[in-house]
Amino acid sequence: MARGTTSDTGQPVAAKKNRLKLIMVVAVALLVSVGLSAAGTWFFLSKDRPQQEEGTIQPIAQAKQQALYESLEPAFVVNFQTEGRTRYMQVSLALMARDEQQLAMLRSHMPALRNQLVMLFSSQDFAQLNTPLGLDMLKQKVTATVQELAVREVGVPVVEQVLFTNFVMQ
Repeated sequence: MARGTTSDTGQPVAAKKNRLKLIMVVAVALLVSVGLSAAGTWFFLSKDRPQQEEGTIQPIAQAKQQALYESLEPAFVVNFQTEGRTRYMQVSLALMARDEQQLAMLRSHMPALRNQLVMLFSSQDFAQLNTPLGLDMLKQKVTATVQELAVREVGVPVVEQVLFTNFVMQ
């Protein structure tokens, strides 16, 4: 194609390249911000723990507790308008925690948690979610959102990670 020509869709080639660069910059910025948010949360929550001396052996009672899973039912369904068509996303989630009492305290805040997640899902870009990087970034955002709400309402992050048990886009 000669310089200044248009592509098959009628858009200038330079405009497509600039849009791709912009999408990549935004994706990297989102990934960095989620990483910094998680690192900050970890830093502030871990500095309250007493430090163990080197060479000491942890008692068996302090070993990692068994994982507990809380499914969020019903599944989240979100619609998108993209390229003049209505698209849908259905996501089923499970929360993984280690402490039953903390998880029980978080259950009382499920309406607020579901609201936060619906707002997060509906603000996503459909095209970006079709990529592995976009899906991974969404998982990180969901985990950070759940942990932030848990810290605000319960005082501890409660949830170790959020698992996608079903993810459908059409």
